[in-house]
Amino acid sequence: MSSEPLIAVIDDDEPFRTALVESLYSVGYRARGFVSAEEFFAASGESSWDCVITDVHMPGMSGLDLQRLLVARDRRVPVIMITARGDPGLEAKAAASGAVCLLRKPFGADDLIGCLEKALQV
Repeated sequence: MSSEPLIAVIDDDEPFRTALVESLYSVGYRARGFVSAEEFFAASGESSWDCVITDVHMPGMSGLDLQRLLVARDRRVPVIMITARGDPGLEAKAAASGAVCLLRKPFGADDLIGCLEKALQV
């Protein structure tokens, strides 16, 4: 069994999702990408994720909805939310949902690594 943390990346933007998964691999994480929260739940079953990175705004289930469903299912996994939008109050909504961090696109690798380190200590 691998000791590298397993990260789920959920984002409907395929080039961004692919780049993020590859970036995570390059710094020593295992990662798998999903196009939607629905695909994540359908494909991941009871996989043991160490962290979920999700876009806030996606067709279908949003990142905030995904976080609420994880909590409702008692799946205790840290969540990092990402967004390209500047919605007022989004930081407060993300924090209230239990997200560890909210990153605004474009974000730097150091910001992502900092959030991941914080998430993996939770």
